[in-house]
Formats: sequence, structure tokens, C-alpha cells
Amino acid sequence: MMTHPFKATATLLLALLLSGCATGPQAYDYAEFKAARPASILVLPPMNSSTEVIAPHGVLAQATQPLAESGYYVMPVALAAETFKQNGLDNAADIHELPVQKLHQIFGADAALYIHITDYGTAYQVIRSETVVSADARLIDLRSGKLLWQGSARASSGEQQNSGGGLLGILISAMVNQIISTSTDASYKMAGIASYRLLRAGSQNGLLHGPRSPQYQKD
Repeated sequence: MMTHPFKATATLLLALLLSGCATGPQAYDYAEFKAARPASILVLPPMNSSTEVIAPHGVLAQATQPLAESGYYVMPVALAAETFKQNGLDNAADIHELPVQKLHQIFGADAALYIHITDYGTAYQVIRSETVVSADARLIDLRSGKLLWQGSARASSGEQQNSGGGLLGILISAMVNQIISTSTDASYKMAGIASYRLLRAGSQNGLLHGPRSPQYQKD
């Protein structure tokens, strides 16, 4: 018995729709993370692919708090920076290339956080002004060199902007937002939000809680 072409097409479309609905974000594999269970983290100076030279400072200054709140001991950033400087290392790219065993020997941390900033700053695009901070991160076990976790996050002022008021209203709003963003360094605020989203334990496919957290080994 032949199947009507319309019914066959409808059946195929329904199957695709159902499969699409059933497909969500793939769950992260935490096997290496749970086996290592790091207690202390060294945050390395971020790599910067944005056009803003201040981006690494804006992100690094706000990366330790979400890690500490998630239950980890974070090596003091100032101490790490001075240690690298004393050893002739002030470039993030060179620091990221250091052997993990060497980092473990010097700092004694269980893991290191490698951050890469992909976007940082405010862009004015005629009818809108948007401040965006985006970053990726990898957590590497300094004892074994294994990748324990990786993720990415983005924060944008556009998430809260209202495009109402017609074209004139949009143009005025864009100019005002550009002025405010420039005068108040809105990028720093967005960097804080992006860092929190990226490094807060308990979020979907995010970091696991550390041993100083009441949620340790419960996620």
C-alpha cells in the first residue's frame, strides 16, 4: 500500500519537530572534574582578543568573587601577578603557555583558570548603542594537566534596552546610552555580570561547587 506524499511529508515534519523539541543543551561531562575535585584555583591573567586594552583588568578584577562564593580558595590575584612579574612574565600569552607542573610547583594550587576575552566594550551602530562583554574559560588540573571544565558567557546592555518610542526615540536613546557607557565605564559592569554567569557554580553546565560550599558534592 502506497503512502500519500502529503502524509509522508507531514509525518517527517512532525518527527523533526518532536526531535527538535526533545533536544536541549547537552549535559556537560563532569567525570574528570569529580575525579579531581580541586579545592584551590589560580586565576591566570586573561587573554584578550577585544580591542580594549583595559579588558583583562576589568574581567580579572571580578573573576575571583564568584569562584570564592562557589566554595573555592582563590590564589590572591595581586600575589600571582607580582610572582609572574618577578620572573619576567607580564604577557598573558606567555603565562598561558607555562607548563602546568611549573604553575603547580610555584603556587601550589590544584587547578588554574584560563580566561579568554572575546568581546569587551561599547559599540554605536546608528540606531543602537550596546555594551558587550564575552569570555570563554577553561579549568585545568595543575597536577595532571587534564581539562576539568570549560564554558562561556556573555553580558550585554542590550538585554535591558527598550526599543520603543519610534526611530527618533531609538536614535536619541542610542546616543544617550553611548555617552553614559563611555563616562561610567559600562563595560566594567557588564564584565562583572559576564564573570558571574561564567564562573558561578550551580548554573547549567557551569562549575561544580568547591569544598568550602554547603553544596559541595551535591551537584
